Order: sequence, then structure tokens, then C-alpha cells
Amino acid sequence: MSNVSALPVSNESLDTSVRDRVSAEEWEVRVTLAAAYRLAALKRWTDHIYTHFSARVPGPEEHFLINAFGLLFDEISASNLVKVDIDGTIVDDPTGLGINYAGYVIHSAIHAARPDLKAVLHTHTRDGIAVSAQKGGLLPISQHSLSFSGRVAYHGYEGVALDLDERERLVADLGDKSVMILRNHGLLTAGVSVEHAFQQLHRLEYACNIQIAAQTAGNAELIFPPAEVVAKVEEQAKVFSSGTGPGVQRHWNALIRELDRHGTDYKD
Repeated sequence: MSNVSALPVSNESLDTSVRDRVSAEEWEVRVTLAAAYRLAALKRWTDHIYTHFSARVPGPEEHFLINAFGLLFDEISASNLVKVDIDGTIVDDPTGLGINYAGYVIHSAIHAARPDLKAVLHTHTRDGIAVSAQKGGLLPISQHSLSFSGRVAYHGYEGVALDLDERERLVADLGDKSVMILRNHGLLTAGVSVEHAFQQLHRLEYACNIQIAAQTAGNAELIFPPAEVVAKVEEQAKVFSSGTGPGVQRHWNALIRELDRHGTDYKD
């Protein structure tokens, strides 16, 4: 566990470029994850150098990729992501910056317990945290929030995630879901791919934006759809919630076109 920290980690033996020493499959995941970081920066979902996105590395090893601790989201690229194993040993750290230990605790918990989930995205946005602090959590008041009906898990706040034993409770609270609101903390989505996890985060962030906007509109009474409509939307949402339909890639392709208009150095 000593390698998981905010302190620099020596990589003196790594004298080749990252692209030269990883598989084509890993490089593809690196590019996609780097794009997710850049998109989050573009959409202002960042908290300076804090919060973290991760993705499982293809192959038999229990490795995942995460951001170097100290880089802004708009500085993340395919080649500067850090590779760490489930036990907390840093396998490859091109920057020498190490990683955020709290990020390791949260992401390793889900990657270890849920091999079906290939990516885990976590944010500290203003509206996401505001909703997380509300007793009612995400309210069924918009088409966006209704699409998460029955699919959101909640995890109570235990302080900064530095205790390894919190991983058991976090995983227990997540259960078989892939969307979680961390009370008094922020949002978390996971997916069968980075693209799937990002689509869920995109919709969840917007649902929180809508909720906070609706709640600050004076004394206007909120309309809650009837139970039968909630159930109907819940069933309709299954089309994209699994992450296997064509909508996920269509959504992602449009995001990449948007991102590439701002630069493509995330692919380096």
C-alpha cells in the first residue's frame, strides 16, 4: 500500500514511451479514458485536481488506470494516466506524481467487487453535491431523473475516503447497481465501458442541475409524475441503462466530435 499516495513514485526503469510498452487494447482504453477527463473539464464537472475517473485495463491482471495526483482534468492524456493494481501497487506512473489515495480506495473497491463494470467515474459538482445532501436524494421530477428510477444506490458519508474498510460498505450499498450518490460528497457512475459510464454521468449531472434549478424557483410547487408513469419510464430506460445498445456509442461519438474541435492532444 505504500505506493498509493500523493508522493512521487520513481519510474527510472521505464525508458520507453507508454505507447510502446502497452498493448493496443490498453492504449485504446487510455485514449478513451483521457477523452472522458477532457470532456468533464469541458463541461466544468471538475474540482481542481480532485476527483477521479478510472478504467479497467484489458487482460488477466487486476489493473486499472486513474489520473496522476496533481494534474488538472484538461491536462490528462493517454500517456500520463497511472496504472495501479487492485492491491495498491503502482505498476506504471509516467509522471512520477503518484495517485490520490482516496481515489484508490473508492475505485479499487468497485473494480475488485464488480468485474462487470469496466469504468468508474466520480465527480464533486456543485449541483451533484447539493442533491447528495438532500434527504430525498434524486427526485423523480424530470425525464432525466426518471430514467434513473430504481437504479440509484446511496452511500452515507464517512469522511474522506481514506479507510480501506469503507470499501466493504461502499460495495454493499452499491449492490447490483451502477449509479451511486455519495451522501454529502458527490456522484458516481460506472459502466460496462467508459462510454457507458460517461453517458450515465452526463444524464445524472443534468438531472441534478434540473432539480436544483426547480427547487430554487421561488415557492413553486413541484409536480411528481404518477406511479404508473414512473414505472413506464423505468421500463423504457432499460434500453440504454445496460450500456449495450447503439445509443451509447452514438452519444459518445457526438461527444468526441465536440471534444476534437477543442484539440486532440488527449490522444498523445
